[in-house]
Amino acid sequence: MTIHWIAGGLIRFEKSWFNKIININKISGIPVQPVIFTFGLHPMIKNTNKLFAPISLPITFFMAAIIAGAILLHGSFSSQSAEISWIDAFFTATSAVCVTGLTVVDTGNAFTQTGHIIILFLIQIGGLGIMTFSSLAFYLVNKKVSLTDRIAVGQNLLYDSKFHLGKFLVQLTITTLIIEVVGAFMLIVLEPDNFSAFSALFHSISAFCNAGFSLNSNSLVRFKGDWPINLTFMTLIILGGVGFAVIVEGKFILWSLLKRRSHRIKSSWHFGIVIKTSLFLVGIGWLYLYFAEFIGYKKYLPFHEAALTSLFQSVTCRTAGFNTLDISSMTNASFVFMIFLMFIGGAPGSCAGGIKVTTLRTLSGFIWSQIQGKEQVAIGNYAVDKESINKSLTLLFFSLVIIFVCVIALDFTEGGDIPHTQARGQFLEILFEAVSAFGTVGLSAGLTAKLSPIGKIIIIFLMFVGRLGPLVLLESLQSFRQKLVYSRPEEKLSIG
Repeated sequence: MTIHWIAGGLIRFEKSWFNKIININKISGIPVQPVIFTFGLHPMIKNTNKLFAPISLPITFFMAAIIAGAILLHGSFSSQSAEISWIDAFFTATSAVCVTGLTVVDTGNAFTQTGHIIILFLIQIGGLGIMTFSSLAFYLVNKKVSLTDRIAVGQNLLYDSKFHLGKFLVQLTITTLIIEVVGAFMLIVLEPDNFSAFSALFHSISAFCNAGFSLNSNSLVRFKGDWPINLTFMTLIILGGVGFAVIVEGKFILWSLLKRRSHRIKSSWHFGIVIKTSLFLVGIGWLYLYFAEFIGYKKYLPFHEAALTSLFQSVTCRTAGFNTLDISSMTNASFVFMIFLMFIGGAPGSCAGGIKVTTLRTLSGFIWSQIQGKEQVAIGNYAVDKESINKSLTLLFFSLVIIFVCVIALDFTEGGDIPHTQARGQFLEILFEAVSAFGTVGLSAGLTAKLSPIGKIIIIFLMFVGRLGPLVLLESLQSFRQKLVYSRPEEKLSIG
């Protein structure tokens, strides 16, 4: 019997058994991998380790931030007149931490300067990710980061978990602050009468973090014809929605182009997929919304203003939640396509929600490969691995199930006692609200302020799940399950 102490736990295994495994692997030609046996660990210790598994840490920290934010926003120092209710404080805190932007009270008028600062801080935490702040704090204090934090940040912020966490976090924080400060500076220079220093910083952070919170009651409607302001907001929104890894790589590519290096600059596969898919969605959304709104409906708007508002809504409805048009007055055709864009969202590791553009590209490639009868899903020069395809299909299925169940629940809570003839159009509004919450977009057709207490709880759930992603919750639950070591016989099933 051999006994070892590893990571503070008693690890025991039979030496003779271990030697047999090594010999079997040598004979079979299977490469020998490091083996860790956890026999002898107390069940309580195993469950505790699973409870604080890396994949579960974002859930724990996000919940803690939301609770802390709700307590602060409920205080008398945060509200202008009377204290807001606990459910409204909890809703606002969730919307801020989950960078959604849905509001049950007027952010600009209901909260004091202190309340605005609290909301701004919650937005910043949610945008960068609480695990990022936590790991950065450990890094700056101890000059080292635990393996748990390394894995957790890698799974949630990057498409590749193998990276130098310390350097990445410093680079990420500095880059983020520079972008937000430059955005605030641009807003002050372009519109000094409409943006104070704090207001410009608030809107810049809200735009980059894709939160959609605004201190104006009508969001950005007053700037619907202002190209410089719209372009500033769209740039911040796009940068926050493409993902931190894409920003870092994009900065390197731009720097190389400015240096005019002789060798050919080649972007990564992930970078190309995110940029191309994002541009495609922005372009098709721009054309669709223009035809849906301004060909047969709002003909009175000048062409340049119609083109700008269509472009802005195409950019913002996938991630941010700002609006330069009155959403409640848009056509049903626009609503349907905006629901699709909100469901897709932004890129992995970004401030955006939704199922992500990489999932859409994987699923579209999978369908096309099935039509062509190909085994592999090819995107560019590479093929997507089967694990990524399975995750994409699982994510799509559970996302649709979650939205479907919540829409049914909202149909009961927000008008279940009203006959169909009196509730025409309400179903589309509820679906729009649910997808907006799940995609952490923040656009609303006017239903948010009228939600019942139970309806607010349902939207809070959608925002929380949408920010973390259904796969994070599923993998967190799966960490408590035992992996089966056997398989059942397979049979073909008639499909279709």
